[in-house]
Amino acid sequence: MDVVHVTRAAETFTCNAYLAAEGHSTLVDAGAYDGVVDELRRHVDDLDAVVLTHQHGDHVEQLDAVVDAFDPSVYAFADHPLRTHELADGDTVTVGSDDFEVVFTPGHAPDHVSLVSETALFSGDVVIHDDGAFDDGSFGRTDYPGQSRERLVGSIRELLERLPDSVEHMYSGHGDVFHGDVRSVVERALERAERREPKYPGE
Repeated sequence: MDVVHVTRAAETFTCNAYLAAEGHSTLVDAGAYDGVVDELRRHVDDLDAVVLTHQHGDHVEQLDAVVDAFDPSVYAFADHPLRTHELADGDTVTVGSDDFEVVFTPGHAPDHVSLVSETALFSGDVVIHDDGAFDDGSFGRTDYPGQSRERLVGSIRELLERLPDSVEHMYSGHGDVFHGDVRSVVERALERAERREPKYPGE
């Protein structure tokens, strides 16, 4: 599956938004980059779906613009005015040419889901390869209202239980795309999260 990082050129804060153009053309998270629609049009004429990992502003700010431009189906766990399909733990959703299992992974956000296939993981903000706090295995912050380190730790454990050993591509909400032993990255993120230490100074 070919995946394009469509917010790579953003100079302002946004999540990573990913386009899988083959088959069922799908955008995973809409991001906060005001050029995302133009970037999408460089790769596709139509967009079948948007799948949201969660609804923090940096992941959904441009959702209205994407929907106005392409009128895709919108998949989300929590209610949203533009949602057309509700996601639940254990559901299957098609991203591009592959089917992914929906894994409910709250902690960073109460509505957070991750997407797992036999070869790829869209981890949103539950696990991040490198984000400036940790390299080679980090996790989303949990110090804001509505967040929970305990729930995040439980979510990473659940993700590990449902992650095939064959997964070798990780597309996270921040930091770099990772290709290689994804399970080891998730395991390191879990070890660090379990320490219950602040992720950032002053947290």
